[in-house]
Amino acid sequence: MSAGLEGIRQVMADYLNSMGIRAVTAWPGSPRQEREEPVVVVSLRGCRAGPASFQNYLGDRFDEKSGRWEERYGKRAELTFGLDIYAPEKVGGETVQRAFDDLAGALILGGPDGMDIQGFSCGQTVWDSERRRLKRPVETVCIAWLCAVSDTSGTFVDFVLRGVVKE
Repeated sequence: MSAGLEGIRQVMADYLNSMGIRAVTAWPGSPRQEREEPVVVVSLRGCRAGPASFQNYLGDRFDEKSGRWEERYGKRAELTFGLDIYAPEKVGGETVQRAFDDLAGALILGGPDGMDIQGFSCGQTVWDSERRRLKRPVETVCIAWLCAVSDTSGTFVDFVLRGVVKE
C-alpha cells in the first residue's frame, strides 16, 4: 500500500526549480549530469507522522468524478528534507554562499503546495572528497497531511499528500 511519500522529493525539487534554484532529487534512477554551477540535492531525511483525529478519521466528501461518497483518513506529518548544496571546487565558497542565500529566500517565501515550512538550518561549506565537490548541508522541516481516501466498501483508493492552511 502507498504511504503517499513516493514523489515527495520530486515535489520539493520541482518547487525549488520553479523558484530559479537548480535542484535534483537524491539517488536518481539514471546517471546524473555533471554541473558547473551549484545544485541542491533533495533527500527525505525523516518523517514523523501522528494522529490527526480519532482513529485518523477526517470526515467524508462527495467525489464528483466517481459520483460516490468517500471517507477521508489522515495523519499530520513532520517531514525533514535534506537540501544539500553541491558545487565544483573551482566556483569557490562565495558561489556556494550565494546559492544558499537564494535557497533561503525561496524557503522564506513558502514551500510547495501542501507543505508548510517550519524552519531551516545549514552547516558550513566543506570539501566532500568522496564526491569531489564543495558541500553545504541544509535541512528544512515541513508540516503536511498524509491523507487516505476510502470508498464505501472500506477499500483505500488513494493516499496522497495534502496541504495545511498556511498562515
